[in-house]
Amino acid sequence: MCYSSAGMTAPIEDKRGEERFPILGELHGEVTVFQPITIREVSRGGAQIETSVPLQLNSLHQFRLILGDRSVVVKGRVAHCRVTDVDDQGTTYRAGIEFIDLSEPVAAAIAEFVEAIKTARQIP
Repeated sequence: MCYSSAGMTAPIEDKRGEERFPILGELHGEVTVFQPITIREVSRGGAQIETSVPLQLNSLHQFRLILGDRSVVVKGRVAHCRVTDVDDQGTTYRAGIEFIDLSEPVAAAIAEFVEAIKTARQIP
């Protein structure tokens, strides 16, 4: 049984299905955190993004890209990451992301988006 940490003595039902065991020493892990990014450049093969957290070189992440009226999730490898600005609001990092293992529908959505940008920017 567990008890409330608020000083109450009434037992709280233990809802865990499995017993937990204390770790002697340290056991490391990682957590996925959803962090807003700003996409500065995009191509069929990758993107340049800005974020408020540094991304580790060669680390793999999933990125949600809002491509006009579509949203896709891509896996990307961090090719480079550097500080681009430091101010009262915090630090800004710019990272180059290489898309990897794109499914055909996602690759097609990115290609259509890039082509639409290219067409819209052509001078008649």
